[in-house]
Amino acid sequence: MTLRVVLASDSFKSSLTAARAAAAMAEGFRRVRPDVVTELLPQADGGEGTLDTVLAARPDATVRTTTVPLPDGPHTARWLMLADDTAVVELAECCGLPLLGTADPAGADSAPLGTVLREALRADARRIVVGLGGSASTDGGAGCLRELGLRTTDPHGDDVPPGGAGLLAVTGADAANLSPPPPDGVLLLCDVDAPLFGPRGAATVFAPQKGADPALVRILDGALRRWADVVGAAPDVPGAGAAGGIGYGLSSYWGATMTSGARYLTELSGLPDRVPGAALVVTGEGRHDEQSYTGKVTGHVVQLAQQHGVPAAVIAGTVTTDRPGVTMLSLTDLAGSQHEAMNHPEHHLRHAAEQLAAELPAF
Repeated sequence: MTLRVVLASDSFKSSLTAARAAAAMAEGFRRVRPDVVTELLPQADGGEGTLDTVLAARPDATVRTTTVPLPDGPHTARWLMLADDTAVVELAECCGLPLLGTADPAGADSAPLGTVLREALRADARRIVVGLGGSASTDGGAGCLRELGLRTTDPHGDDVPPGGAGLLAVTGADAANLSPPPPDGVLLLCDVDAPLFGPRGAATVFAPQKGADPALVRILDGALRRWADVVGAAPDVPGAGAAGGIGYGLSSYWGATMTSGARYLTELSGLPDRVPGAALVVTGEGRHDEQSYTGKVTGHVVQLAQQHGVPAAVIAGTVTTDRPGVTMLSLTDLAGSQHEAMNHPEHHLRHAAEQLAAELPAF
């Protein structure tokens, strides 16, 4: 009987793509158990790597590019057009955290995403799928919508400044010149189910990762509350807080539908059909914590394996949570330091995979 191991890793942010991570894992398994069949199915959940996952699954996809302005200069953002005139846009390619950094969490906005969406409309996309993970902004999607024609104003009728903090001054939103959505609608791939504001909201939970200190987190949360008062749509819909509230903005003004990016992309890649009968399912990411089980792909892969009674393992840069019956391996622990793990991730991924391979049953 041939053992089969499914390698369904997410990317390791700013260190390794999902494809390279899965390849390093496969090499580790082959070194110890050359008799084992490894199936590489790199994953994403709407964040970094979404376009690569779609490209691997859809041979009809063609790569388009759009130049967007960023604080450090022009950036060429990729997006995809499928044969059925569906455009696939990845926020992380346009204005993600690795591109913008954490220097200005108050002023970071989502305008570059709007620039790419506008370009997809000009290319006659009939439907747009947007991966929303990995944002640097907490602006409720106001910047993105501004690029699509929405005008946000303060009590004096002046334009509201860019960024999440600018929304503290917003009192009006004029959609008269807003571009309409494509005829077949917009689907948002969310990697979290957070509401727009509050204890589980976009600012409180995620803005600290984007450089916001506690005082700024409170300001951004208040700004999102004011934005919701102006927009008038329900702020507590699961996913409204995705990507700093872009989920809220696009669902409110474009009627976009939100769905689990992890579920959508695992199904697109064929993962649910490959889990049953596997000896082991391995996933991975840069940081594995409780948030991994609130819409992230690693949590979804673990749950998928458990549903089919298949053993699961997680290899991550750092691990701060656990799950009964799931093997968790930290590259930081294996490497001896986070610095070493980040500098040589593939080496330590291979080492981790070797450990997992050594524990497989012999046939």
